[in-house]
Order: sequence, then C-alpha cells, then structure tokens
Amino acid sequence: MTDDQPGREPRPAKLDITQRVVDGATLVVATGEVDMDTAPVLSAAVTSALGQAADRLRILDLTAVTFLSSPGLTALVNATLQANARQEPLRIVVDSNRPVIRPIEITGLDSVLALFHSVDEALRR
Repeated sequence: MTDDQPGREPRPAKLDITQRVVDGATLVVATGEVDMDTAPVLSAAVTSALGQAADRLRILDLTAVTFLSSPGLTALVNATLQANARQEPLRIVVDSNRPVIRPIEITGLDSVLALFHSVDEALRR
C-alpha cells in the first residue's frame, strides 16, 4: 500500500503476500501487518487460493506477521467460513508469534480456527 499524496514520500507496503505450491498444497505467506488497510489484501489472497484446484490443501502462514488487528481477525474468520462452505479446510500457521497468537487466544478464536505450529505440521495432518 502506498501514500499517493503529492509532496510526500510513498510509504512501503505494510503487508506482503506470496503464494506458491508446496508438496501439493497452496501456501499463502503473509509478512508484515494485518490491519484495517491490509486485511482486504489478505482476504483477497486467501480467496484466490480457495479458487484454485479443489483437491488441494490450503495453508495460510502468519509466522512473519508483526501485527494482527481486529479487521485481521475478521479476515481469518471469514476465510475459514468461506473455506468450510466449500469443504476446503484452511490451515493457519501461527507458531508462537505473540502479535498473532495473542489476539486469536484472547478472542477465543483458537477454538474456531484450524491452527498449526509450522507449515510442516499443517502439511502432515
């Protein structure tokens, strides 16, 4: 995301998303901040991943996320609901990243989201 106001230096993107296939699974990796401005970017990336081959596992890696706000939590819940409606489970990797796991635990979403400690663990189950 950039700042397009004249006379101001553009701000670097707060969230970077990459997507690739790993061991037959679609892996979406988020790096940076998931906030009000960037949550739609995360949502779009997950929606794109869900639109790919139906028999492919989907994994969202949040281990490099440095901030997760309430719109980010909403994006995770909506992505999970969307995946479940398609019967395409979404596995979310959080490890012990406090900026991510703390808001998930405080809100009780750890009982709703399919959380894993590593991409390898998400691939194995």
